Amino acid sequence: MGMIRINKLTKRFEKRAVLDELTLSINAGDRIALIGSNGAGKTTLFRCLLGHYRFSGEVGFDGADKGRRDLDMLSRVAFVPQTPPPLRMPVGELLGFAAKGSGADPAKMNDIADAMGIDLAEINTRPFYRLSGGQKQKVLVTVALARAADLLIFDEPAANLDPAARAVFIDLLAERRDASMLIASHRLEEVAPLVNRVIEMDRGQVVLDDSVMDRLKAGHFRACRIGLAEPHPTFAAALAEWGFTAQNETLFEGQIPAGDTLRFLGTLSRYASLVDRLSLETDPDGSDAGKE
Repeated sequence: MGMIRINKLTKRFEKRAVLDELTLSINAGDRIALIGSNGAGKTTLFRCLLGHYRFSGEVGFDGADKGRRDLDMLSRVAFVPQTPPPLRMPVGELLGFAAKGSGADPAKMNDIADAMGIDLAEINTRPFYRLSGGQKQKVLVTVALARAADLLIFDEPAANLDPAARAVFIDLLAERRDASMLIASHRLEEVAPLVNRVIEMDRGQVVLDDSVMDRLKAGHFRACRIGLAEPHPTFAAALAEWGFTAQNETLFEGQIPAGDTLRFLGTLSRYASLVDRLSLETDPDGSDAGKE
């Protein structure tokens, strides 16, 4: 799958712009963690990419006409929504539809389900909507990962999973090196080992697009400055654990090991509403990090 080009994508609900001229490029092989507070526009972005919503602006898939759904491309996308649909069909019928309609491998579905701790034969005749939240999520993840998809889109995929199933899910994703990924998650530290890029959204726009460079070696650092909107002792203590120095009650400076960038951003995401200013500068050769 080639690049996905998003240019000035805007989606309004009534008069409110949930996506506000969002511009973004996604390259083949990108594994992206999409972060942001509730209401930032993450789910709406996914729905626009999947053709569920009308929108203004441009979304281009593999050279398809602007603003037009490329059905061939969409057939190669596997999607797990944040809220499972209220399907009344039995689980067995759903799995059969997935096998015939979207190419999910029945043998893989059984293997993945077993690994995640759900017995498909046991729930085969039960209506999907009558399953528990965790069971629904496991079935949807099973179907998605059993497909030979080029792009995996997951919207808070582990939210309803128990800890054991969540760990298995992360391991299964790590094995899918053949697919690009867009993963919206509030657990950045959990998906950090999977991704090479972090995109943060706020009020329908991209406010951070951080690429993790595989070539960075041990000893490389990123100089970081963080300004808070107001003093916050708990956040200050968390930054102190990373070796940051307080310039005053709301300004902190420090260095982040390049390999720990995503783990650090995971910590930072828990205090996103407090961050007023943020800068991260990559040291290309491992020396003089943070010097001006």
